[in-house]
Amino acid sequence: MKKQWLFVLVFGLMAILAACGGSDDSTSDSSESAAPEAEETKEVKIGATSGPYADMVTKAIKPGLEEKGYTVEVVEFSDYIVPNRALDNGDIQANLFQHKVYMENFAKENNMELSDLIVVPTAPMGIYSNVFASMDEIADGAEIAIPNDPTNAARAFLILEDEGLIKLDENVSPLTVSENDIVENVKNLQFVPIEAAQLPRSVEQVDLAAVPGNFALASDMDLLDALVLENMPDEYRNRVVVKGGEEETQLSKDIIEIVESAGFEEIIDAEFQGFGKPEWMENR
Repeated sequence: MKKQWLFVLVFGLMAILAACGGSDDSTSDSSESAAPEAEETKEVKIGATSGPYADMVTKAIKPGLEEKGYTVEVVEFSDYIVPNRALDNGDIQANLFQHKVYMENFAKENNMELSDLIVVPTAPMGIYSNVFASMDEIADGAEIAIPNDPTNAARAFLILEDEGLIKLDENVSPLTVSENDIVENVKNLQFVPIEAAQLPRSVEQVDLAAVPGNFALASDMDLLDALVLENMPDEYRNRVVVKGGEEETQLSKDIIEIVESAGFEEIIDAEFQGFGKPEWMENR
């Protein structure tokens, strides 16, 4: 009889312990299943050069991202080197200030992987003058200030060719043409190479000046005051750029969606007059 009671007591104690253990496991499983999944961070920093492109991010891109739940900080830069380094280091998640030719050359020279998401409306280079009222009035032997860097100088020569003032060697790439590729100079123009940032000031010193749009706007020049604005290839239009390999992130997809929206184009039309639109925007 004592043995039977001892067996019952031991069996009951084991059942209680098993029940307690099962309760702990159930609580643990329930707790683990209820734990929230880690959300992807939506705090974003977008870099842009001070002036029109920082304004474009602030006025036309940032609001759309905020509507999608992002917290957006616009980081302004004063040069063309730091924005890509900041992107490569992860200090910012995207930038807007450069065209394709510059991006590819910079990435190659600095061993970086950069990728463009979408081309945006861009302030065009223009030919400005305080001497002549139109391109037709340009006198023989006139001096014209042009950018002293090869990429922007090529843009100036293409404008002059479009206007019939010079003729370029047709066998040379339009992206790399130089003064040496001029085969005909109708007005015997005298070219004065100047650092691009100084070109707005040169309008007062020479007959004509080919001024890139960003430097014109930074000097409070009106793009529509130019005698002529360039019909730039998309390779020279600015674009939103991200670090290589991040083209398919949700942020990248959201930026593309915002730039392609009708609301974005409405802001461009209202606040960025004179900006040349990319082919995808013109043709849709």
